[in-house]
Amino acid sequence: MALSPLNAISPIDGRYRSKVDALGNYFSEEALIKYRVLVEVEYFIALCELPLPQLESVSDSVFGELRKIYKDFSADDASAIKNIEKTTNHDVKAVEYFIKEKFDQLDLSDHKEFIHFGLTSQDINNTAIPLSIKEAMNDVYVSEYQKVLEKLQGLAKDWENIPMLARTHGQPASPTRLGKEIDVFVVRLKEQFNLLNDIPSAAKFGGATGNYNAHKVAYPNIDWKAFGTKFVQENLGLQHSFPTTQIEHYDHMAALFDALKRINTILIDLDRDIWTYVSMDYFKQKIKKGEVGSSAMPHKVNPIDFENSEGNLGIANAIFEHLSAKLPVSRLQRDLTDSTVLRNVGVPFAHTLIAFKSTVKGLGKLLLNEAKFEQDLENNWAVVAEAIQTILRRENYPNPYEALKGLTRTNEAITQSSISNFIDTLDVSDPIKSELKAITPRNYTGI
Repeated sequence: MALSPLNAISPIDGRYRSKVDALGNYFSEEALIKYRVLVEVEYFIALCELPLPQLESVSDSVFGELRKIYKDFSADDASAIKNIEKTTNHDVKAVEYFIKEKFDQLDLSDHKEFIHFGLTSQDINNTAIPLSIKEAMNDVYVSEYQKVLEKLQGLAKDWENIPMLARTHGQPASPTRLGKEIDVFVVRLKEQFNLLNDIPSAAKFGGATGNYNAHKVAYPNIDWKAFGTKFVQENLGLQHSFPTTQIEHYDHMAALFDALKRINTILIDLDRDIWTYVSMDYFKQKIKKGEVGSSAMPHKVNPIDFENSEGNLGIANAIFEHLSAKLPVSRLQRDLTDSTVLRNVGVPFAHTLIAFKSTVKGLGKLLLNEAKFEQDLENNWAVVAEAIQTILRRENYPNPYEALKGLTRTNEAITQSSISNFIDTLDVSDPIKSELKAITPRNYTGI
């Protein structure tokens, strides 16, 4: 059965494929193979530049042709490697054999035993995968994150002067401004993104058990640790983890996933707040001609984008959580559980991107219902009690909190009139009474 959006098992390869297609360049099987080829080729070039005595005759003029092996990598090349894997039953060894065939075509047959020289498969996997994650972050994730942030920043500015009744414990509370409440999410996202930028993209590179055993026994006078660090950090642009076991310890990768999870959690909080505001009629939603909100109730315009976002963020976080908890744990010098788990690394990124796009779409459909904001403020004059009792405290008025509590903690409606009448009973000067009467739910919004 040919794979199509209708028969794909995962919705990220089916229903949502168009939303996450860009991630295929980093997290597909073909992409993983390409990144492995990149590391193998760059490693051979680094050995030539060292140089190893046997590779001194390799001219740097051939490096461009070598790099074309991965720069011009095609789906046919990936299929060729998968066909080799049918015999080797080892994915990285299949890459090595593929590159050896390319060396034959480039008249480099005498040097092809220096492909994968002294390495274990994890030296390739533990550089290829962090490199793919780093580039996916820079090329895809950051731009989608910025769209969310910029949309929120725009709304925070647009709505900065919209007074709004706050709700703490779900109950009416001291008024705030809608733009400020959106800005809370802006600042939270920025702060977590700054932490994200501090996490290095780390990679293991050191031979079978991390000690350069094979390298040292073959060339004991070369500083292989210095070579490995230079290769990983300068050639690949990653941070060299050392010492390690046979595999990367994944502590930094776990930190990355935890940071991504926190950003997603902030957006879940946003999605739920906006969903609630819609249910409170603070927002209407733009109506798209021909669109159906409910199969049974024609009137409905549901906040589906925020629900879609919340659901996808939840799936993403569950997988990020598993990755960050599982990857740093490996039996002794290594077991294979990291390998199969890492094949899923693109999945939480995909669900995250789907969520980002849904949040942005939902925010773009919101229509401010200012009349509802005004109505809620007008119906809740009790919230100015805090302001009145605070000014009375300033004036050393006796028991101001208790006086306001007696007025407002009832089941009767508190109105502008009842507040004004209460102020008239206070034993304070007329200027103070004027100051108190100037306070309204619309202007008592702080800084």
